[in-house]
Amino acid sequence: MKHTATALPLCLALMLSAGVATAEKADKNKPMNIEADALRYDDLKQSSVFTGRVVLTKGTIVIRGARVDVRQDPEGYQFGVVTADPGKLAFFRQKREGVDEFIEGEGESIEYDGKADRVKFIKHAQLRRFRGAIMNDEMVGSLITYDNSTDVFTVDGGPTSPAVGGRVRAVISPRPDASAAAPAVAPSVQLRSNTSLDGDKK
Repeated sequence: MKHTATALPLCLALMLSAGVATAEKADKNKPMNIEADALRYDDLKQSSVFTGRVVLTKGTIVIRGARVDVRQDPEGYQFGVVTADPGKLAFFRQKREGVDEFIEGEGESIEYDGKADRVKFIKHAQLRRFRGAIMNDEMVGSLITYDNSTDVFTVDGGPTSPAVGGRVRAVISPRPDASAAAPAVAPSVQLRSNTSLDGDKK
């Protein structure tokens, strides 16, 4: 079955202005703690599968889902895939370096790459940035990729986007000190076509 042209996904790349804090750097070296109903561990493959009301913490990172697959490579980097129960969304939250800000997001599945310092929210993806307890930025799409090291968000639309018509949606608030320090500069926003209909299915 062919999708209509209105379902063609768009890709939105958002690079926040220079000086904005990145993800909490110390998280990379913190141990990963996980609670779940069951665990299957393979020492040879250095992999673990946690199932049932899984809660994962790693420094300021908090992840929740129905299942979490974790593996560690020979260099010690950790990788995780979080899967939600049917009809629900997996959850991710992390503090940003040096400021009272948090990034949190949801998706039917979440992929965490400790080596690349990257998080992917897949299908019905949502990403929000909080300053203290106040939500300032929000993005929704079919696939959201958050690069911790560069603080770049990539948002793809598609059939599984929560936004109307399969398009991406973003609300970006101005920096609170922008008017006092210098004239406000909008984030770099670039729209581009994507040849696939479902975004990145990984």
